[in-house]
Amino acid sequence: MIQNSMIWGRFLSAGLQSCRCRVRCPVQRHYSFLPDDVKSLRAVVNPDVSKIRNIGIMAHIDAGKTTTTERMLYYSGYTRALGDVDDGDTVTDFMAQERERGITIQSAAVTFDWKNHRINLIDTPGHVDFTLEVERALRVLDGAVAVFDASAGVEAQTLTVWRQAEKHHIPCVCFLNKMDKPTANLSFSIESIKQKLKANPVLLQIPVGSGKSFTGVVDLLTNQKLIWKLKSQRDDGRGFEVKSLGPADDPELLQVVGEARTALIEQVADLDDAFAELLLTDFSDNFDAVPAIRLQEAVRRVTLARKGVPVLCGSSLRNKGVQPLLDAITAYLPAPSERHHDLVKWYKDDLCALAFKVLHDKQRGPLVFLRIYSGTLKSQTAVHNINRNNTERMSRLLVPFADQHVEIPSMPAGNIALTVGLKQTVTGDTIVSSKAAAAAAARRARSDGGTGKKRGEEAGVVLSGVEVPDPVFFCTIEPPTMAKQADLENALTCLQREDPSLKVRVDPDSGQTVLCGMGELHIEIIHDRIRREYGIETHLGPLQVAYRETILQEARTSDTLDRTVGGRRHVVTVELSVRPEVATSAGASCDVAFTDELQGQLSPDMREAVENGVQSSYLQGPLLGYPIQGVSTLIQSVSTEAGTSPAMVSACVSRCMLKAFRLAGGKLLEPLMSLEVTVSEDRLSAVLADLAQRRGTVRDIQSRHDDKVLLATVPLAEMMGYSTVLRTVTSGNATFSLELDTYEAMNPQEQSSLLKRRAGLL
Repeated sequence: MIQNSMIWGRFLSAGLQSCRCRVRCPVQRHYSFLPDDVKSLRAVVNPDVSKIRNIGIMAHIDAGKTTTTERMLYYSGYTRALGDVDDGDTVTDFMAQERERGITIQSAAVTFDWKNHRINLIDTPGHVDFTLEVERALRVLDGAVAVFDASAGVEAQTLTVWRQAEKHHIPCVCFLNKMDKPTANLSFSIESIKQKLKANPVLLQIPVGSGKSFTGVVDLLTNQKLIWKLKSQRDDGRGFEVKSLGPADDPELLQVVGEARTALIEQVADLDDAFAELLLTDFSDNFDAVPAIRLQEAVRRVTLARKGVPVLCGSSLRNKGVQPLLDAITAYLPAPSERHHDLVKWYKDDLCALAFKVLHDKQRGPLVFLRIYSGTLKSQTAVHNINRNNTERMSRLLVPFADQHVEIPSMPAGNIALTVGLKQTVTGDTIVSSKAAAAAAARRARSDGGTGKKRGEEAGVVLSGVEVPDPVFFCTIEPPTMAKQADLENALTCLQREDPSLKVRVDPDSGQTVLCGMGELHIEIIHDRIRREYGIETHLGPLQVAYRETILQEARTSDTLDRTVGGRRHVVTVELSVRPEVATSAGASCDVAFTDELQGQLSPDMREAVENGVQSSYLQGPLLGYPIQGVSTLIQSVSTEAGTSPAMVSACVSRCMLKAFRLAGGKLLEPLMSLEVTVSEDRLSAVLADLAQRRGTVRDIQSRHDDKVLLATVPLAEMMGYSTVLRTVTSGNATFSLELDTYEAMNPQEQSSLLKRRAGLL
């Protein structure tokens, strides 16, 4: 149990008290508390599900996600002081590596209240190396806030996180941050959302002033002006003036607001039939007379239907515009009950939850984050893990608040909880109250109209897990002494459980341990965590690129496996063919099909055994043992004797596949990265010259204010240490981002050189 002395510090968690307004004058709104009126971790109660908002903050790196989160916690009354990323004292960036580098590395969950609403918020990383953290957070959230640098608009990683949100059908609100920058541009940002994200931005606010003169916003729904009159840089921005626009205001501002509000009403009417009917029946003579509440209701319907995304403005670092953003989160993003999940009706009042993140605590062991979809989660109870088919006892239940938590006895559906005691559970596992509850849910799913047995059992009662991207870098890792080998293995096991994008394997030839990660920074962070958290000074080998392999031509072959088990002979014969295909994704692909005749002959167990054999063979290609990509397999015949085990069938299929790969001939595929460099025009030529030496292909050069944005495609193998080189050639006046684009065949000279190096000939 957390002691009171630990509570009264920076990290103070949720209570259901609503935010009290203290009026200083008729036009002054002050979202604030008395100096000592800080909300306590002990005040946690369970709000109604309609008042819960599970949201994530997502953006490109350095757009201001963590700073925005910090302001939300401060204005809602859960922290005493404003933290700063540069000072390394923010709530959600609590890892030593995060505070040293000024970036978010792992997603952090916080719980707080705002105006009678409970907000469960997850601050996600913006760096491409940690994209899995965004993926598994969005998997369990109901809404998201996309933060943009108003001077840059949509950037490279913004595209990635937006696609992730679309994949999970998550309604979003956009926040144009950094409106105080001299190069901030509202129309440019709106246009980039339209063009790059293919989204429909619904502008709800107009900025008042620009650059350093940015003082507030005009709310287009209410025609009210919100002005922050900050007396100094230390002003916390709690108090701001709210007054209706009138004839005394700037005529140019009145004209811009009038045109923007008319455009907003027309846009919402085009997107929402109910609002269009309201306009035509009750306000046909004067659209501008429509009440703000009716317009807000229509914007909410548009947002939930994902037909449009509300857009707000502000500057989190300058403490402007965050309170209206909190209002927008509660007004436009969905409650858990508004997100439709079939399994909620199948499980009814029984517990069903998804494990989406695991942390390791030295005192408490594994801490598992759960999103509760139905039923109630209670401490000191046994729960059933469907994926592992085992039962574990959960000892404690906590409300997450970054790295500080408070223990509670139970938590209902719609919330995010932190559990202690689930030692076998990993990311993507479905947790239910009992095996009987899962069976009952499966029966309801089967009886549901048009569901079918397979869909009900596999797609319904077990929640879909998290799609883990394939690693693109690998290197060897060695302990300082053999006595530390067991400690290193334990550390890697814990880190893999926390981070599914980290892969660890043992090289079959050398016996060395190999780390496989998402990028240079990812592996660097893992190495640093092993040193700091586990006290092991490991040595890393040279960083190498994770290539892929494919085949050159179609090949058909057969193989027979003859084994005697328990005095009885078992024979399996497999015939199959492989052929090259165009890869549809950057990940290793495995496409297997059966002939029509064989389709009806194989039992489900044998079919699964064949598929397992194919999948295992795709993990190691014929040239250098890299995973196979862009190959389809046709199983033509499988003959077995009675009593032959599925494992023997899998082994025979895998051996036959490797034989077919060798007959088909192989070639290497290298990962190509999408590179975006923002650089001043006078340094562009130096960047282009360096890029030419890296086998880069320039796709486009765009203008962004006084800078140039270079878009290129570059082989990953040529990007080692690029950040250092870029700082040198541009004198530190450039930024860049990398994202995996696709895999393409290496040219013959590069492939020959790589094969010789691996053979030890160079």
